[in-house]
Amino acid sequence: MKGPTEAQQTAQGATHLQTPFRDRRHAGRVLAGHLEHYRNRPNLLVLGLVRGGIPVAFEVARALSAQLDILVVRKIGYPGQEEYAIGAIASGGVRVMNPRPGGTVAPDALAAVVAREEAELVRREHLYRGSRPAVAIAGRTVLVVDDGLATGASMLAAVTALRPQRPAHIAVAVPVSAPTTCKALREKADAVVCPLTPQPFHAVGLWYEDFAQTTDEEVEALLDEARREHMAAHH
Repeated sequence: MKGPTEAQQTAQGATHLQTPFRDRRHAGRVLAGHLEHYRNRPNLLVLGLVRGGIPVAFEVARALSAQLDILVVRKIGYPGQEEYAIGAIASGGVRVMNPRPGGTVAPDALAAVVAREEAELVRREHLYRGSRPAVAIAGRTVLVVDDGLATGASMLAAVTALRPQRPAHIAVAVPVSAPTTCKALREKADAVVCPLTPQPFHAVGLWYEDFAQTTDEEVEALLDEARREHMAAHH
């Protein structure tokens, strides 16, 4: 008797599987199966959020024969509790703040966090892109991919950064998301594709067997491989 497909297993979510995704690349292959309707869109572009979104985005771009590029976004963590995002910044000077309910942050403490994250954003832009210019966004169908959504601060900053560049369509695509975050992003993006919205959610990493931090070296290697594949396919 034939068992359920990978996508069906994943859709069943936490009820039947503790960890629906083996790792980010496996999650990317599962997610790509939910994005088939984008395959024949002209000028399709997949943007991976650096760093954890890149292995996911790599598999999506490969499956859909699309161009892959990066979008650097940095979370702004609550001073002293950096894992709690109170906002995010993205390339192009975009800043999206999502203040902590009932909490205030001293302006100098916030400024220090923002300055540190801006420096890291610039470092990553330079490291991954080098002298290559950012790809053109105007008029294109853009899939913005990350490894999952908790607060959604990073993804909101990403969509906010892309809008002024006039893409024809922005779709947020993630393997797993907190249900309320997925719903909120539907008001900002043209489409949201999220196969798994478990309740309770807790954290993105809980839904992966292997959620080790993505390294700079891994990002660079995947981007190089994607560029080679894309060039070979279009020559």
